[in-house]
Amino acid sequence: MALLQPFSYDKSLLKILNFSPTCTTSKVLNRVPTKPNDLVSLQLPFKHYHNNSYFPVRKHWKKWHAVAEEIVGGLSSSASSDEDQDEGVILSPSSQDEVAEYDWTEEWYPLYLTKNVPDDAPLGLTVFDKQVVLYRDGNGEIRCFQDRCPHRLAKLSEGQLIDGKLECLYHGWQFEGNGKCVTIPQLPTGANIPQSACLKPYEVRDSQGVIWIWMSHKTPSNAKKIPWFENFARPGFRDISTIHELPYDHSILLENLMDPAHVPISHDRTDFTAKREDATALFFEVTERTDRGFAGWWGREIDRSTPNYIPNFLRFEAPCVLHNSREIIDKNGEKNYFSGLFLCRPSGQGKSMLIVRFGNSRKPPGLLKIIPQWYFHQNASKVFEQDMGFLSSQNEILMKEKVPTRELYTNLKSSDTWVAEYRKWMDKVGKGMPYHIGHSTISLPKYPAVVEHAPAGFVASLSASQPAKGGIGDMYAPNLANRYFRHVIHCKDCRSVLKAFRAWKNALSIVALVSTALAILVSGRQWKALLLFSTTICLAGIHICTTAITMNTTNFIRTHRRL
Repeated sequence: MALLQPFSYDKSLLKILNFSPTCTTSKVLNRVPTKPNDLVSLQLPFKHYHNNSYFPVRKHWKKWHAVAEEIVGGLSSSASSDEDQDEGVILSPSSQDEVAEYDWTEEWYPLYLTKNVPDDAPLGLTVFDKQVVLYRDGNGEIRCFQDRCPHRLAKLSEGQLIDGKLECLYHGWQFEGNGKCVTIPQLPTGANIPQSACLKPYEVRDSQGVIWIWMSHKTPSNAKKIPWFENFARPGFRDISTIHELPYDHSILLENLMDPAHVPISHDRTDFTAKREDATALFFEVTERTDRGFAGWWGREIDRSTPNYIPNFLRFEAPCVLHNSREIIDKNGEKNYFSGLFLCRPSGQGKSMLIVRFGNSRKPPGLLKIIPQWYFHQNASKVFEQDMGFLSSQNEILMKEKVPTRELYTNLKSSDTWVAEYRKWMDKVGKGMPYHIGHSTISLPKYPAVVEHAPAGFVASLSASQPAKGGIGDMYAPNLANRYFRHVIHCKDCRSVLKAFRAWKNALSIVALVSTALAILVSGRQWKALLLFSTTICLAGIHICTTAITMNTTNFIRTHRRL
């Protein structure tokens, strides 16, 4: 797929902005050179907003906004009742949008962060309802196969790695990195291994620290479809990457991620950027719509009159990539780049996995330099927990009602434009997906999600296929609502930190016990005071370790919900 420019203007919009069109249709995009490895670039198009070029645009904000509202809303005065003609509501289009050719298998899906792939055990993952096993072979190469032993269909992710070979722990069949079976303990001496005893491979690529998987076995992979994120390739660009497993559908997750209006309310004071009193009307400018997604600018209405203001740029790219970027010029005239990258993977009905990457080119202040990365990871987990109840209930209602979102949502132009755009995009491509709930259309899963009638078996299956270091102490039963199983088991850094804090807690407990016993036995006052002081220091350390362990294993609870 060719690299696409982020702007696609309507002719009337071009006239308003005094730009010269380069093509005759609003949906034809300019082509620009591809990035390394011919990957699709999702770099934001700031050239129309920088420096002097931005100021001629500012005086046309109101006209531009009116055109954008007409594009987004698809308003039809003849088809709308007086009650529906509320200026703030995005109304449904009067006619069905066109249907695009789309095949969900002919896409690259973000599978896992490269740095978090276990070195010593296979990892079971899913894309929609397709189960795959991911692991590193004896040469350190990442391999991916259908998570199914050809013998009797046991999960290979419940197996182990022996000398770089993947072994099914049911009967001990072993497979090389090419998927060929090389060991069957039950075969008679001299017997040949059946040709059918091989694994079905999936192609995976490592790009910018993320493992991507191509889901089609019929169509050859298209490397040009792997997204390339320009900011993350800039020298000196720093990012914090986390991965989270979430108990709601990927479409609900994407809606949430492209909804800036909820941040000041739901995440009030989670960090210094979210404050309840900052909740306000937003503006949205849709600048591109294609069969592969949409893009545009957004920001706060009250910021439009700010000198040198550059709005945020958002791009959604099929199948499930959301990129929110901004450039800020500081008082010294230096340009700083900021990116919020969300790579979402549908991992089954009512489940999703998300890779979050926040990055910037600005040098961190002194205080931020000393804050450990695991703390930022836990803060990200806290953000998702704050929304989890809302999104899970939203998912449940959509599944029960079984109608398009336009019959349930009341979308506002000043907050929900991206949500409406996303659901309308699903209208366009939904027929090529396993299931979808669009703005005007819906298709239910062909096979409803399997609900285990034997909970013990369900738990055992999940537990066995978790990452290698997925169980510590009494935390062995998977619970996708718990922070430990949603993030920590998927993050090498947080697992190492948790293990270290538990070791320190145990060591400090022993030292505190010994020093207390010695303080009782010794007779000198100075020795008693010194030993009791040592005990106090140890108890303080134990408290710190306990707090850190709790942060990694306990969900956030809103203040008004606590006992």
